Amino acid sequence: MQRNAVNPVSWSVGMGFNQGEVVSGHSRTLYISGQTAMSNDGRPEHDGDMAAQLALAVDNVEAVLAEAGMTLANLVRLNVYTTDVDLLFQHYGVLAGRLGAAGVAPTTTMLGVTRLAIPGQTVELEGTAVA
Repeated sequence: MQRNAVNPVSWSVGMGFNQGEVVSGHSRTLYISGQTAMSNDGRPEHDGDMAAQLALAVDNVEAVLAEAGMTLANLVRLNVYTTDVDLLFQHYGVLAGRLGAAGVAPTTTMLGVTRLAIPGQTVELEGTAVA
């Protein structure tokens, strides 16, 4: 797989995401359902703790990727849904650090929503990965 960043402006790179990516030479695409701070047995975790929820949501994204034989490095699209955009920005380093460590800056959209499907959850991540 080959990835080529498309950035007609440079400010987004400093925030950890590309404006676009051209992906070629891939053979598999994985669409990842929204991942929240849920335990392996389906219990919501870390009620009211945005940083901990964000870290567990990334763990859960990584678990789906691993099951498909991929890593965060394969992530080309990430949608971030949150019930509190301002609070998420205070803890965004949790996500940016993990993506940076994987050497990836997927195209990203962040949306503020009224609530998520599971009460008490404050952040949800969905993505697309290619290999």
